[in-house]
Amino acid sequence: MNPPFLALILLFVFTPVIVIYLEGRFSILKKIGAVLVCYGVGLVIGNMNILPEGIGDIQNTITEVTIPLALPLILFSIDVKAWFKMVRSAFTALITGIISVLIVVIAGFYIFRGSIDNIWQVSGMLVGVYTGGTPNLAAMKTALNVSQELYIMTHTYDLFLSAVYLVFILSVGQKVFQWFLPAFKPLENSDAEGMINLEEDYESYDGIFKRKIVVPLMGAMGLSVAILGLSYAISLLFPKDYATAVIILLITSFGIAASFIPKIKAIKKTFQLGMYLILIFSLTVASMADISKLSDISFSLFYYVALAVIGSHVIHIALARIFKVDADTVIISTSALICSPPFVPVVAGALKNRHVILTGLVVGIAGYAVGNYLGILVAYLLK
Repeated sequence: MNPPFLALILLFVFTPVIVIYLEGRFSILKKIGAVLVCYGVGLVIGNMNILPEGIGDIQNTITEVTIPLALPLILFSIDVKAWFKMVRSAFTALITGIISVLIVVIAGFYIFRGSIDNIWQVSGMLVGVYTGGTPNLAAMKTALNVSQELYIMTHTYDLFLSAVYLVFILSVGQKVFQWFLPAFKPLENSDAEGMINLEEDYESYDGIFKRKIVVPLMGAMGLSVAILGLSYAISLLFPKDYATAVIILLITSFGIAASFIPKIKAIKKTFQLGMYLILIFSLTVASMADISKLSDISFSLFYYVALAVIGSHVIHIALARIFKVDADTVIISTSALICSPPFVPVVAGALKNRHVILTGLVVGIAGYAVGNYLGILVAYLLK
């Protein structure tokens, strides 16, 4: 491997360590959150023209590996039995989220149909991407025979607006949503002692390198690697278009199953190790964003994509208020639908609410499953 490439890999791997350390030292960084700090650093790195040619393959590999490895580690510490009591709110958030996307995309079709060529294809792509993320967007390109130029422009605007959305969610989104929706109520006791234990168990990295912690933790990491390998092997039995959805579904299932094993659930700091991998992902994926591509902008297309993102949120909040769905459930659901399941732990970490991780994963996987069908259906109906 070329020295510059090795240096950049080390940069992506060790920068989050520095961020975690500084977050523990400075309260302002703790308020901002390590995830958002890593996104900001990644954007700076990616737009300073310091990355060598050919680094894209390494960036893609890092982003494709870190999330699948992080998910089992995070799920090992989840109380699945408690989550089943929240199934109703998760299902309501999924249905209202999909309805919100359909309403806005169809309305936008009639608003912009005179100013965007092949807008029916754009409509199909937007339904696909905002009910299942980028994998569904790519699937829509093939299914609807979308031109490369239209696909790239739509994808670029989607990435930019999704990044803006993430910054909003990772910073003040929770407070804004709570203006309109009730706050999340954890099922566990929320007394002072419980909150201290929650912070210690799910936020503090103190003592992670002690032998009694790091040895079992490396075993958990090995199990996560095994889960990823097995999930990937099984996904080869399915059509390529569904490989990502299958892998995420299998990883989630194996991670949940492992959480029922007392010896695995008792391993300390698995959540923190998973979040560390999330920070590597956040830094790397942000470094892939090229802000300069926004200079050659198609305003009508940009406005259509923006309407899909913002409008679907407004309608989703209104429906959630009617059905009394809490703010965190709505946030994690919209994040899963708009940004896809891999971003669920990122958002849950910013919300400081591990209880909604399974909700986000279930909603996101369901979006993977129905997004392509809905995208194709809407596109051809509008055509």
